[in-house]
Amino acid sequence: MSAGVARVGVVGGGQMGAGIAEVCARSGVDTVVCEVDAVAARAARDRVAASLDRAVRRGKLSREASEAALARLVFTSGLDDLADRQLVVEAVVENRDAKTEVFAALDKIVEDPAAVLATNTSSLPVMRLGMATARADRVIGLHFFNPVPVLPLVEVVPSLHTSAGTTALVEDFVVRTLGKKAVRSQDRAGFVVNALLVPYLLSAVRMAESGFATAEDIDTGMKLGCAHPMGPLELADLIGLDTVASIAESLYDEFRESLYAPPPLLQRMVEAGLLGRKTGKGFHTYDQG
Repeated sequence: MSAGVARVGVVGGGQMGAGIAEVCARSGVDTVVCEVDAVAARAARDRVAASLDRAVRRGKLSREASEAALARLVFTSGLDDLADRQLVVEAVVENRDAKTEVFAALDKIVEDPAAVLATNTSSLPVMRLGMATARADRVIGLHFFNPVPVLPLVEVVPSLHTSAGTTALVEDFVVRTLGKKAVRSQDRAGFVVNALLVPYLLSAVRMAESGFATAEDIDTGMKLGCAHPMGPLELADLIGLDTVASIAESLYDEFRESLYAPPPLLQRMVEAGLLGRKTGKGFHTYDQG
């Protein structure tokens, strides 16, 4: 384990937050997950427990290791329970105001002035979140990928204010403690992966929107013609169409290039609550059972 980080907090226990908490706990780290209320905290625990059970069934994790990981996790609805954390990862909804509010609160709650506050944002400027605190040099982007227990990559995103020591500490934690691969990105919308990926997904949406090809044929074409493990519209459904739209809006706001603009069809689907796998329907239909 990295000598610098032994106690981690995660704010948000949804798909991403639960995954981040799970990999921390599986790596031997004392981890506290904070959700908005007790009901959401229980749901976050159930989410992690279900993921650990899947890993056991698939032979990726022993039952003993699964139980040990769950024992290292505490689920709470009070941000004050993160006061003693050395690293806190924010993983709430991809909304600038919501994230800024969390960082302003954490800055007052987390007691150690050397503690690092990280954001799992996929598109928002890290610097602006850091400036909501009095410790912008200790704020950094830590962008994990879904599903977190499976995908090995983490983007490490220092802002113009982030100190070299903070970056080194976080990279060491990602690589040595979590066993992930770290790539470093400048603090620009989309970072490395989404700046390349999202225009591709939006192109697929425009193709379906225009009637050029069906969603099924677009996905089949990219899987069988380009050896992609998943088609672009399947992938958009997995990410969540609301998240794809949010990232696209952030990219367009920053670069003002038309390839980043969210297509009307994507915006309408978000407005209709057709968000992909998490709602049972997006470009494809999914069994919610």
